[in-house]
Amino acid sequence: MTTESSPRPSHHGGQLGLALEWQAAAVGTLLQAQQRQAQMLMIWQKSMAAVGQDLWDRWVCRFGGGVPLDG
Repeated sequence: MTTESSPRPSHHGGQLGLALEWQAAAVGTLLQAQQRQAQMLMIWQKSMAAVGQDLWDRWVCRFGGGVPLDG
């Protein structure tokens, strides 16, 4: 069987390469966006943990009768 009668489609002009480059760029952009979302979530969780700790400390000082144990 020769290459001219091969059942594989030919991709003249690098169309497959261009499509794969576009796909890689799109997936890379989506992964960067997802990474930024995860970073923002982690920052938000740290700030909410600080707020929760502050509220706990205030509650302990008010109703627990003194300074919180963690100082």
